[in-house]
Amino acid sequence: MLTTLRPLLLLLFSLGLSTTIALAQKNRSNEEDFIYKSEFVTGINFNTNGGLIGGFSFKYAKAITPKMYQSFAIEFVNIKHPKERKLQSPATGSVFVPGKQNYLYAVRPQYGREFVLFKKAREQGIQVNFITAIGPSIGVVAPYLIEVPVGGNTKIEQFDPEKHTNFQDILGTGSFMESLVKSNFQIGGSLKLATSFEFGTFSTNVTGFEAGIMLDLYPKEIVIIPFTENRNLYSSIYLTFFFGVRK
Repeated sequence: MLTTLRPLLLLLFSLGLSTTIALAQKNRSNEEDFIYKSEFVTGINFNTNGGLIGGFSFKYAKAITPKMYQSFAIEFVNIKHPKERKLQSPATGSVFVPGKQNYLYAVRPQYGREFVLFKKAREQGIQVNFITAIGPSIGVVAPYLIEVPVGGNTKIEQFDPEKHTNFQDILGTGSFMESLVKSNFQIGGSLKLATSFEFGTFSTNVTGFEAGIMLDLYPKEIVIIPFTENRNLYSSIYLTFFFGVRK
């Protein structure tokens, strides 16, 4: 009986061994397809709504397939009114924005997908990704505080277009923290479409830049400068330079 079964057992053993070797080679090949499994990057943002430096971002990306990644990001950016202009106080020389009533800061937690369009070599080259991301946009509306003379003293208060009609009387602005603790919030949504270009001489680090468009939508108009056009939908073109590590 054993003699009869021996050829069959050898055949099954050979098939099992060859299948195991093939799977191992496939897995090894799949492992090699991944340039990296995850990365964490920090970025400095420049955008058409934010002035010189728009804000900062932090992103973690994890591989789903060699050609697709999922990302978790958070961004902190300043949104300015297009009519903002700086003016210098003749009394103190301090700089302020005449007519501004509120700051608007956007905090954007986002979930996204990144699709590899062109893959770089492990130690050199450029990788190009297409990125789409969506999430809430938390609008931090902070009062714009100004310093004005009252009697023989000075007072810090929010700019009021009905009250502060003479900009020559404004001596300067209040502190950032004092303004921030008096903030209120608007909860909306955000959408990002972008392309990123990643560089890196080693497989464990990454530098590059990301360029695209960003949309922030809030349920109601946010007043930054009164008696001008204020919006609840903010669109911007942005550029983010980033650097980080990957595994």
